[in-house]
Amino acid sequence: MSRITVIEDDVEIRRLVADSLADSGHDVESAGTGMAGLELAVKGAPDLVLLDLGLPDVDGSELLRMIRSVSDVPIIVITARGADEVVVSTLDAGADDYLTKPFSIAQLEARVRAQLRRGSRGSGKAVISVGELEIDPSAREASLGGDVLDLSPKEFDLLKLLAERVGDVVSKRDLLAEVWREPYGGSDRTIDVHLSWLRSKLGEKASEPRYLRTVHGVGVKLVDPTK
Repeated sequence: MSRITVIEDDVEIRRLVADSLADSGHDVESAGTGMAGLELAVKGAPDLVLLDLGLPDVDGSELLRMIRSVSDVPIIVITARGADEVVVSTLDAGADDYLTKPFSIAQLEARVRAQLRRGSRGSGKAVISVGELEIDPSAREASLGGDVLDLSPKEFDLLKLLAERVGDVVSKRDLLAEVWREPYGGSDRTIDVHLSWLRSKLGEKASEPRYLRTVHGVGVKLVDPTK
């Protein structure tokens, strides 16, 4: 059973889509506003998001970028905006598929199945082990000594990136580009704060590092403290 988040302000369409997907065996959560949908998309860790662009509180294109900044969940945009330039810009912004209203439920379900198949093929990413630290990219879960860490999406993305490059110093510019998707600038303070939170959850301090080592003026690296 897959978890699907539907973000759609039209009550009838939202109910129809949610009920149809639920009847097909999916676990469906839905929201009628962008901010409520963002919370579901981030905290609910869905396998797929259906996103309308015409939302009452925030434009769906902006919401798409917000979700993309913290998650690589597949996103299908469902909207009445069918102009070529809108389709192209939306796909370029990170949408995985685009379906123009009105659409049939059969077509929507076929698009959903296609995205979920792609996701399942990519779900076999190996668990990364560094000392007693284990990072499972597929489950978006990390544990230390067998205890699951309570990480925010950004903290997990930061830890995963460093684990994928274990032993290598990663510059703050690269962290901003790959974790925060800000390749042309951003605040080092943002990174420092998240590193501080991450260190705390790993049970260490900057003055007494174990896994996270800062190389002043260069960046940060993740190391195996048992080696």
